[in-house]
Amino acid sequence: MNLPRVTFGIIVLNGEPFTRYCLRSLYPFAYEIIVVEGGHEDAKAVCTPDGHSVDGTLDVLYKFKKEDDPENKLTIITRDGFWPKKDEMGNSRTPQSRAYAERATGDYLWQVDIDEFYRETDVLQIMRMLHDNPSISAISFKQKSFWGDINYISDAIYLRRYVGGWHRIFRWNREYKYLTHEPPTVIDENGVNLKNKHWIKGEILARKGIFMYHYSLLFPWQVEQKVKVYKDEKPDECAGIIQWAENNYFKLGDRFRVHNIYSKPSWLVRFHGNHPEQIDRMMKDIKDGRVKARLRRNNDIEAFIDSYDYKVRIFLVKFRDYLERITFQLSRIKNIPNRVKKVLTK
Repeated sequence: MNLPRVTFGIIVLNGEPFTRYCLRSLYPFAYEIIVVEGGHEDAKAVCTPDGHSVDGTLDVLYKFKKEDDPENKLTIITRDGFWPKKDEMGNSRTPQSRAYAERATGDYLWQVDIDEFYRETDVLQIMRMLHDNPSISAISFKQKSFWGDINYISDAIYLRRYVGGWHRIFRWNREYKYLTHEPPTVIDENGVNLKNKHWIKGEILARKGIFMYHYSLLFPWQVEQKVKVYKDEKPDECAGIIQWAENNYFKLGDRFRVHNIYSKPSWLVRFHGNHPEQIDRMMKDIKDGRVKARLRRNNDIEAFIDSYDYKVRIFLVKFRDYLERITFQLSRIKNIPNRVKKVLTK
């Protein structure tokens, strides 16, 4: 099978220790990789004075380009100063996304976070889907969200209710436009949202065992950086995120508010399965001292994660969520006659 021409687009700020491992994981499947480095205006608390990463990410990118890019697939985009938070339409973080989208020359655009990985067998299945069915316009993924260690997942009401999954892959050509970053939205030359065409939803892939492996809460360093940015970037939505990190990540005060979307219940479960190859390699390099990364001490998790009481409480939270979803769906069905009546009488 000839691989589809996929452009991987990445925005990165303080991406260590993930950077080289993320690039290595994508490289065999990439037509090109475009990385946009640096922070936007609300990320000044975690940037250098000229808007770059403070943890050596840019050096790692240039080193990868020099030593590990024999096919010249990697393009690094930087800016002299901070990226604007919004574009002329007020779309959050779109300028950075457009910076890679406007340079993309592949037939597909696959947006990737630097701490986001996929198993090689799953990527091959996706590539086969794109190769065999060119009508596919967009693909989304449900995620496994890792917390404190690669052996734990933070499950959450928020993650369960995120219908359709996280939008990551889009059909692409130069006449298409990357419209918004949150949520990622691409429109075709006629202004049609690609998710309104042939969209493969995350639930469909999840039933095949294909997920995004998101290591977004793995290291204390990550959390320290993220919460400072979120506090300034989304002051209303994330007003209490610094307190969340202090009380429910660095120490575990509430076992049912572990995810950084802390307005809804979340909890921890053990992960059973195989990680993407580059994550295993990264963790081995950290253990062997080849890469520096501060790990979270997880004695507090081990004290309760297998307890009968915790598992029962998780079941009750999930059951309540199930009942709320059923009630919501029944209310929608009940209101259908009224909505139809309104349409007919207009």
